[in-house]
Amino acid sequence: MQIDRRNLCSVLPFALMASAWASDEHTLASGSFAFDDLKPRQNANGSGEVRSVTQGATPTGEQVEVHETTLKPGASPHAPHQHKHSEFWLIREGTLEVTINGKSYQLGPGSVGFAASNDLQGVKNVGSVPATYFVVAIGPS
Repeated sequence: MQIDRRNLCSVLPFALMASAWASDEHTLASGSFAFDDLKPRQNANGSGEVRSVTQGATPTGEQVEVHETTLKPGASPHAPHQHKHSEFWLIREGTLEVTINGKSYQLGPGSVGFAASNDLQGVKNVGSVPATYFVVAIGPS
């Protein structure tokens, strides 16, 4: 098949767009994340620690970011806020209060909370021991 200048000019913008899209995102591959490989860092406000798990685009294009947070008793990682992506909280240990659009939920081990895109949300450890939970953020940052 021979490509002339006219056909090349009609295809080139799409090829450049696809190339830019692919180079700007890390595509996630199947695999695992060993706990010992997840290096902890302190929260900016000193409320506990965070372990980044992964961040990137799935092969079907969704943006995903996953991290594990441990909060000290009585602590919040940050003030209530909202953002474009949606978030799940998966509670591993302790008791977390999740507030979404002014409604509070107390979640213990094995419980899951969800805040849709642009909902005002915040979390706080309302227990007497550290609370550990995973955050799964899906969508644009």
